[in-house]
Amino acid sequence: MSGKTAILIGATGLVGKQVLEKLLALPVYDKVIAVSRKPVTPHPKLQNLVVDFDHLAASIVNLHADDAFCCLGTTLKQAGSKSEFHKVDFGYNLEFAHAMRQNGCTHFLLISALGAFPKSLVFYSRVKGLLEKDITTLEFPRLSIFRPSLLLGERGENRLGENLAAKLMPLVEPFLRGPLRTVQPIRGEQVASAMVAVANLPAPEENPAVYYYDDMLAASAAFA
Repeated sequence: MSGKTAILIGATGLVGKQVLEKLLALPVYDKVIAVSRKPVTPHPKLQNLVVDFDHLAASIVNLHADDAFCCLGTTLKQAGSKSEFHKVDFGYNLEFAHAMRQNGCTHFLLISALGAFPKSLVFYSRVKGLLEKDITTLEFPRLSIFRPSLLLGERGENRLGENLAAKLMPLVEPFLRGPLRTVQPIRGEQVASAMVAVANLPAPEENPAVYYYDDMLAASAAFA
């Protein structure tokens, strides 16, 4: 094999499942490793590693890849408590990043969130910001961080707040101009396209590189 190897965590989520589909379709990748809690659809290029995430680090200690896609995330409602949310969105993702850095991965691609800030008064944004901060300290040769606002698309569960926001958004979109464009909702498929495109575009000068709404749309269009 002469192509690249990609590894993905969060392959069954809104963005992750689209990332997986796109990676498998790209000839540049000879092998795609999906780390998941439950099996995903088989594919000739796919190695699906079904693991208990409470033992994640030990399960992926010998996995090597060129590009690592981190698409794992939950909600406070799904997690059931702040501590459980922190374990998933911070703990599991950081374990994954540590393992990939130790295994020689050269490009780490992380889905974060608009407003991520380590000292935010908003718990969700603070967790995302702390995760970004700690992954940055790992000093990947290339780190790409994606900060979408509201993610649109079909999910496996009903999220009342997101559904309501999606319905109201067309009413406020005309006013989201200039700096406010970053809060525009974006489809999960577009974020996935942006991530896969960025993984196969030349590295920018800045590291880490942070991608907002317009950046993701541009990368997504380039991928298409």
